Amino acid sequence: MLHSSTSLLPQNKRFVFSFRSKPSHSHSFSHSLSFSKFISLPSSLSTCCPVARISTETLEVSPPPRGDFNFYREIARLAALRDRIAACATLVEKLRVLNADSRVKRFFSSGRGLARVLASLRLSSDQLFLLKCVVAAGQEHVLCLDGTESLESAAAAAATASAVKSALYAIAEMIENLNSFDGNGGVGSGMALGDYEIIELNKLLETLAEIEQFYDCIGGIIGYQITVLELIVQKSFERQSMKWSHQMHEAKECQILGINAPNGHNLSEDTEYASQAALWGIEGLPDLGEIYPLGGSADRLGLVDPKSGECLPAAMLPYCGRTLLEGLIRDLQAREFLYFKLYNKQCITPVAIMTSAAKNNHKHVTSLCERLSWFGRGRSTFQLFEQPLVPVVGAEEGQWLVTKPLSPLSKPGGHGVIWKLAHDKGIFKWFYSRGRKGATLRQVSNVAAATDLTLLALAGIGLRHGKKLGFASCERISGATEGVNVLMEKKSIDGKCEYGISCIEYTEFDKFGITAGPLAPKSLQAEFPANTNILYVDLPSAELIGSSKSRNSLPGMVLNTKKPIVYSDQFGRCHSVSGGRLECTMQNIADNYFNSYSSRCYNDVEDELDTFIVYNERRRVTSSAKKKRRHGDKSLHQTPDGALLDILRNAHDLLSQCNIRLPEIEANENYVDSGPPFLILLHPALGPLWEVTKQKFYGGSVSEGSELQIEVAEFFWRNVQLNGSLIIIAENVMGSMKINESGESILHYGQRCGKCKLQNVKVLNKGIDWNCDRNIYWKHDVQRSEVLQIILHGNAEFEATDVVLQGNHVFEVPDGHRLKIMPGNPGLAIQLDPIDKDMMERGSWHWNYRVEGSHIQLDLVES
Repeated sequence: MLHSSTSLLPQNKRFVFSFRSKPSHSHSFSHSLSFSKFISLPSSLSTCCPVARISTETLEVSPPPRGDFNFYREIARLAALRDRIAACATLVEKLRVLNADSRVKRFFSSGRGLARVLASLRLSSDQLFLLKCVVAAGQEHVLCLDGTESLESAAAAAATASAVKSALYAIAEMIENLNSFDGNGGVGSGMALGDYEIIELNKLLETLAEIEQFYDCIGGIIGYQITVLELIVQKSFERQSMKWSHQMHEAKECQILGINAPNGHNLSEDTEYASQAALWGIEGLPDLGEIYPLGGSADRLGLVDPKSGECLPAAMLPYCGRTLLEGLIRDLQAREFLYFKLYNKQCITPVAIMTSAAKNNHKHVTSLCERLSWFGRGRSTFQLFEQPLVPVVGAEEGQWLVTKPLSPLSKPGGHGVIWKLAHDKGIFKWFYSRGRKGATLRQVSNVAAATDLTLLALAGIGLRHGKKLGFASCERISGATEGVNVLMEKKSIDGKCEYGISCIEYTEFDKFGITAGPLAPKSLQAEFPANTNILYVDLPSAELIGSSKSRNSLPGMVLNTKKPIVYSDQFGRCHSVSGGRLECTMQNIADNYFNSYSSRCYNDVEDELDTFIVYNERRRVTSSAKKKRRHGDKSLHQTPDGALLDILRNAHDLLSQCNIRLPEIEANENYVDSGPPFLILLHPALGPLWEVTKQKFYGGSVSEGSELQIEVAEFFWRNVQLNGSLIIIAENVMGSMKINESGESILHYGQRCGKCKLQNVKVLNKGIDWNCDRNIYWKHDVQRSEVLQIILHGNAEFEATDVVLQGNHVFEVPDGHRLKIMPGNPGLAIQLDPIDKDMMERGSWHWNYRVEGSHIQLDLVES
């Protein structure tokens, strides 16, 4: 049966006949160049003219698979081409090598279609180089306008097709010739590109330039394609191979002798060491930077702007009343506030944020920072650097998927590109200029990473012992799409034994015989702890890898084809195919930090390694809001709903240790169809170490269905009974804003903070309307029947002693004043007084922090 289609489409008041032909298959790569960004076109070439394009195939953007495709032959061909290009000293020589490639020669010398148009566009040599790399790599279908530029391939296919199809190809060629040449035999205006197509071509060239430059260490565009094909072949081999337990795996450089569960300090058990390590982390804060890999597309979260309908990145998820990015900065500022309270010094940590163009990630992150005045930290304390997008390929033959002509489907290349990108963009030098030696990394979707002392202890151990890389880990749970941390033993080609703590991604479990299904008690998967992507890194060591100009600068390259790629083509048709893109994993930089020994080590090797690991209870290390909960889904795992339950479990654990009675939180499945048993949201500056927070709370109760939100750091709770909603919000939680010499508002810690004291107080009101179906608890978007709300402006103070506060109340205290509520006769006595001028900065009372041994002790100081 003959499948044919025509489309009559208006484009800038012109009509385009579109008949599609089959693209051909081949592949290639290249080296880094200096690329100009835009095509400069004469006005005659951007006018709207009638174009005739003919196809006899069903209109599909992605090319059909071929049964005779030979991966090994294609990899060998591309590798030889890459090596010839790498040996060239000039761009002219590189173009000469590409022009000799049979695929490039056929495409660009055909005299037809886009190839002829490109010849008239005054493209620079580097732009031509990029396009020829794409063709040499077998991806010429990317350059096809409505799939019409591969008539040579179509003609070849027509030889074995029906007579009708052959006739249509002949007609296609005739119409091409009639419409493509003027009376003088030159290029006719019928083949000019429209303005839209020129814009799309410029975008494509910009994307290709980024790929060529960034992946120069593996051969640019052609090296990218080689690596993709190699990984597809490897996946096919793994599906047929034996399990890890029955074989040895050989790599190019070494032989893996064994993998074991790593030992490390358990912070929940060795509490004295944990406290000491956290103190090292606080002391070392002036030596630390913070790095956030925010470039992922977060497709599973399905986040959409309710007003514009625009897809949003994970950083913009409105979680517990603020975006996830705000939550990261808030956690960081809590650590800086703790440093100030201990050492009376201002410490502002430089923050590097890796973004991408996916879902306008870079634009949204930048706009949020600007809207919030860079969080009171100053613009100069941030560096945003954008990772390149890379082509998504089909798993059948490694063909780039295309959403429309000149537009390959592209996504971020994984968080592992962060090391090379940080070197390329000067991020390491920026950290050094601010006196930083190490950095902590965490992902934006993990809302639990800064709980208690995990991050501080991790950084403290890394700094104190001169480690190159550290992992924060915990036990694994069933159903988690996460890798595992392992202690790996290798044998190098020189016969030495190498040891290091590393990570195996969940997409690579098959290679090592680790099952991806439910955790069995004695399985390899259950044996190993979870990789959480919470890292400490020594900056000079990381830069050494990122600047290596080798494959090592792109650690953990994988092609994850386990999730289908869903996309729409130019005609709005939805496709779901097996495929993926080349991804790197940032934690596998650890594979560069193995320590060598002359013989095998059987005991106590980990203390000497450059890599290390610490453990804590899972919900104090990781709980991710990384995927949208689907309607009717009975699992809350890795959803915002499930992450909220872990936050509440942490609050329960903390306050229970303060002799406060709270309802128990049961398993997640008990809350699938209902809200949580209570809501407790505590500002991290109350600690963030729990041993600090516990000295601010003691006694009382929180009844089931109650809500407690405390946005104040200088806080005192003694024997408070809450049944309903209590919300305390300070305008100055950790300090006040002051304008610097550059006109920026900068947060100065510890100055003019809001304060709240509650002693022997009962709060009784109707609280949250738990029956309201509009409540979204993880957003903290709830309907309330009654609430007690305390709002503190500036350095305002609120005190309530020996009283019952019943019903709906809002106490709003102005800046520079103290509001006291005491028993009256009858009812309540309310007293509002100005704070004495000599107490304006520190207030009428404050908590004094001091170090005793390996612990922090608080003293209440009355002015």
